[in-house]
Amino acid sequence: MNTSPPNNLTGKSVLVTGGTGSFGKAFVAALLREHPGVRRVVVYSRDELKQFEMAQTFPQTKDGRIRYFIGDVRDGDRLRRACEGVDVIVHAAALKQVPTAEYNPMECIKTNIYGAEHVVEAALDLAVETVVALSTDKAAAPINLYGATKLCSDKLFIAANNFRGKRKTRFSVVRYGNVLGSRGSVIPFFLERRRTGTLPITDPRMTRFNISLVEGVALVRHAIEAARGGEIFVPKIPSYRILDVAEAIGPGCKREMVGIRPGEKIHEEMITESDSFSTVDCGPHFAILSPNYHYSIEDYIAQTGARRVTEGFRYNSGENTEWLSVEQLRGLIREQLDPSFQPV
Repeated sequence: MNTSPPNNLTGKSVLVTGGTGSFGKAFVAALLREHPGVRRVVVYSRDELKQFEMAQTFPQTKDGRIRYFIGDVRDGDRLRRACEGVDVIVHAAALKQVPTAEYNPMECIKTNIYGAEHVVEAALDLAVETVVALSTDKAAAPINLYGATKLCSDKLFIAANNFRGKRKTRFSVVRYGNVLGSRGSVIPFFLERRRTGTLPITDPRMTRFNISLVEGVALVRHAIEAARGGEIFVPKIPSYRILDVAEAIGPGCKREMVGIRPGEKIHEEMITESDSFSTVDCGPHFAILSPNYHYSIEDYIAQTGARRVTEGFRYNSGENTEWLSVEQLRGLIREQLDPSFQPV
């Protein structure tokens, strides 16, 4: 079986679920800017207002390749219609707020699990070439419902490679940590709360991974071009300490210890010890390989030049070897969120 990835996106049609979200907008912008040969880009989402607002930034009059398709991944028939003629699916649609998922579990399950299955079925039925699904560090050893639904979603996409039959469809997953400045993340929250003079700290030991939208987009584009099917790609990214974020944003603010919220971890994980037996180091990222797919780890290593990690290896934000300093955090805030930012 030939598992060679395509070299480029020339002449391809790409659909992005959740295309009006932070990642979706950044990904579409990069696609239109850096892949002039892309034939069509379909933004699939359920919010007509967000599509209208996005269309002001990416109007069809300036770039006729973009299309806006109202729909929900919960609706398999609608999704299948949107995927007609599509070569690549990037699945970014999800319910992501941990407290919301805990309070509305079935709504999270319908979107994150049933929605993932609908993407798999549409891709197989319509002979889509490549599917890349976005995951989260919360899917590794999950302790909240959101993480559990994303782990289940990951399993659905990886398992889809086993029953694709003679189809050329390849399914892979990209898993990464908090996106700097995304909705619901701690940095925009602290930027808002510093006006009160008090920053709430859940636990002084807390750490998180950090990735920029640009880095997230780059990893997904790499997965589209390089995936052989069955990989969970995990980037090598820095961590930050919650106390350093507080110092970077509001050094003069009072710190109020409020305790860990339900479903939160002290440190986030992306690769567990149990994953180490099927994980390879690819240089700028790791890949967790499916033990049930059509190639062995040895085959993957021979084809890509990757190397095995040691048994017992784990990758979590508290044991990371790369950390963002207070000054680096301030620089990232100015670069990616607010050029006029000054700590107070």
